[in-house]
Amino acid sequence: MSTASGARVDVAESSGSGSALATPASPCPEAAAQSTTVQSATVLPRTLVLVGLMGAGKSSIGRRLAQRLGVDFVDADSEIETAAGRTIPEIFEELGEATFRDGERRVIRRLLDDRTPHVLATGGGAFMADDTRAVIRDKGLSLWLKADLDTLYERVARRSNRPLLKTADPKETLRGLMATRYPVYAEADIVVETRRVPIEATVEKVYQALVAHLNQ
Repeated sequence: MSTASGARVDVAESSGSGSALATPASPCPEAAAQSTTVQSATVLPRTLVLVGLMGAGKSSIGRRLAQRLGVDFVDADSEIETAAGRTIPEIFEELGEATFRDGERRVIRRLLDDRTPHVLATGGGAFMADDTRAVIRDKGLSLWLKADLDTLYERVARRSNRPLLKTADPKETLRGLMATRYPVYAEADIVVETRRVPIEATVEKVYQALVAHLNQ
């Protein structure tokens, strides 16, 4: 656990075999009152920026988390597509990755500068840029949705719109991306490990990790 000023909270998945989070025992009245205070104090002071590899669940979890927090959800990739008038695969194919990354940096900075605190899902490579990490650190709160290789591959294999995985061996490519990016993702303020459990369980875990961080 870390302090709210830039410290980090790591939350690991339970090792139990159940698919949902365990329900804690009923607290004593004093603890219950304290818990109510903590939960009701969950107001985002800054935008929560979700980072992680493709397939980590940034968009699906982010939408549900934003609804729970009562704030807007924004998908950076969708904003990039709107600004460019092209889909992400089209940007990669027609303009190249460098152009995409430049647009990505500018869009994320604009979203952090111009909007009230919200939940922002970013692309897998966004947090790798030094200047983007710096602006997120300065103006937002970063949360890494960490998943293992098999979980990620199972999710991304269902879709064909991942430009970086159009290779002879997509799973090996994903493994290489993990090796390169995970050490950088680890700089996030909060880390939550996700596995193949119901999405509601993961949203609850992310919410509790956010609460813990904000109340340090």
